[in-house]
Amino acid sequence: MEVTNKYVTVKSHIDESKPQESDFELKTATLRLSIEPGSGSEDVVLKNLYVSIDPYQINRMKTVSSTQKLVSSAERITPGQAISGHGIGIVVASKNPEFKKDDLVAGLINWEEYTIVKGGNTLRKLDPMGFPLSYHLGVLVVVGLSGLTAYAGFFEVCKPKKGEKVFVSAACGSVGNLVGQYAKLFGCHVVGCAGTKRKVELLKGKLGFDDAFNYKEETDLKSTLKRYFPDGIDIYFDNVGGKILEASVANMNPFGRIAVCGVISEYTTKEGRGAPEMIDVVYKRLKVQGFLVVDYLKSMDDFISTTSNYLKDGKIHVLEDISSGVESIPSAFVGLFHGDNVGKKVVKVGDE
Repeated sequence: MEVTNKYVTVKSHIDESKPQESDFELKTATLRLSIEPGSGSEDVVLKNLYVSIDPYQINRMKTVSSTQKLVSSAERITPGQAISGHGIGIVVASKNPEFKKDDLVAGLINWEEYTIVKGGNTLRKLDPMGFPLSYHLGVLVVVGLSGLTAYAGFFEVCKPKKGEKVFVSAACGSVGNLVGQYAKLFGCHVVGCAGTKRKVELLKGKLGFDDAFNYKEETDLKSTLKRYFPDGIDIYFDNVGGKILEASVANMNPFGRIAVCGVISEYTTKEGRGAPEMIDVVYKRLKVQGFLVVDYLKSMDDFISTTSNYLKDGKIHVLEDISSGVESIPSAFVGLFHGDNVGKKVVKVGDE
């Protein structure tokens, strides 16, 4: 059986500018939903159900980025070819003994309706554990990694103590909202920032942050943070970089910890990059650590156990922003750089 497979690609590399929908193209190709008998391959053919939309992909779309040579998942994208990313699918055909028809799987797939996964070695079977499939691209991290990023970044990198004061930027994003919720459950005082009134209200209301503010309404971020943290910041979880990082360093307490998870403010422009006072880092003896979630896979079992229990008990609220159809992927991705998403951005590509 053959199908017409729709997939998304970039027309050309995107350098030093925010992505636009016109940078992308929806293409089609004929795809056989079977594997030739006796081919000797262990390929797996998937019908894709959900794909994760993540801002780090913009660095793969550039002509050159330092990230492209550091980890395999950040390799440069070739214009015209399907874009790989984390996702969930159902097996249509398989010559791999690990997977059979109708298995639910998670792993690296493409921004398309169907994907042939060579050798099947980037996939794992998915047990939904009674939760919606989309949770496994965000809060439950079996593939999407937002949840484990938040968990490991907060507990392993920041090493919190009860009662400490925590600041989270991009606090309504896929990682930030979870960091804030973990911190509150642990017993910390938590303040977040976001870019709209609606998001600020969500942080202070549904998510239970102690306070929150709209950074777009503030003209002096150093003074703003001094107002929200009169006794200083012990932990800053950075998803933004730029001027917010600069202001945070100025307000950190001695022996404070800064987990650098992302720098979305610097992905698409050289303007507005922060210049923290390094003398503050020295004399306050600050720990500033960048990290990748792949360094903390050993924490996966503890993370899954803890987070699934929180979800079952209603102690963690899930923020998802779900679009439908492969054709919506470009607008979903572009929206990340305009703050359109609330929580984890996911595109539902197909039905089970």
